[in-house]
Amino acid sequence: MSIWFNGIRPHFRTIDGLSIRFAQSEQRDDHALLLSPWPESLFAFEPTWERLAEHTHLVAIDLPGFGHSQRRNELLSPQAMGEFVIHLADVFGLESPHVIGPNVGTGASLFAAALYPGRFRSLIVGGGPAAFPLRLGGVLKDWVEAPDLDGYRRADPREIVAGVMTDIQRYALLDFVREDYLSSYQGDRFVESMRYVRSYPDQLRALCKRLPTIHTPVQIIAGARDPMVPAVNAEFLDQRLPTSKLNILDAGHFTWEDAADEYAALATSWWQGGYATTTSAPAR
Repeated sequence: MSIWFNGIRPHFRTIDGLSIRFAQSEQRDDHALLLSPWPESLFAFEPTWERLAEHTHLVAIDLPGFGHSQRRNELLSPQAMGEFVIHLADVFGLESPHVIGPNVGTGASLFAAALYPGRFRSLIVGGGPAAFPLRLGGVLKDWVEAPDLDGYRRADPREIVAGVMTDIQRYALLDFVREDYLSSYQGDRFVESMRYVRSYPDQLRALCKRLPTIHTPVQIIAGARDPMVPAVNAEFLDQRLPTSKLNILDAGHFTWEDAADEYAALATSWWQGGYATTTSAPAR
């Protein structure tokens, strides 16, 4: 059964041999590619969708292995996913789009911008690890550092995802959105998606070296009370990216839902000219 709400109507499209779920808003002159966070889906943009779509054509994607998109293990690392993000922009015909890449989309977006200079007009990232050496907390630290995945393979993935969702404290998830998140990671989908975050030790080491080369304007939005990805990760990015702006909100990990009004206001202000007036920082 196809579910949709608030203008978000998901469809599936075969891209590079994978079934990819996406949703898009009304066509407009400007474009934005929205990358679903983990362990959620493209419905994470439900509370901000209408406002973001007022002046911008949105294409929201469940990245391979996340949400309800088909997995390919070779894509489950930030750099490989960054290459796929470029492919997505090409397939959907998005010329010089903005990108919103919260959570797992942060590393993928930054790698894409580093590997393909000028392909994106701007990035909005945050809520995803960036600091090296790693600065993680809560269950994310446990997931990344676990010696093996045997215990997670035996666990009920719905209970794991439901437990993570308790950090959404201000925003009341719609029932069907919660169910969409839970069903996204049934069976082995959650434990297999962990491959992505378990690549962080090597991937963030490599990304750290590339940050000073990224001249795409970057808006960083983080939660001051994020238990999994402490704000030091956002500060780390802001200190190393040549052209960036940092906003730390009074929220936990899921800023795009818990602080939806502030998040949407920052994003739309950024798209309406903020990105163009953000100046390069002096050498750091």
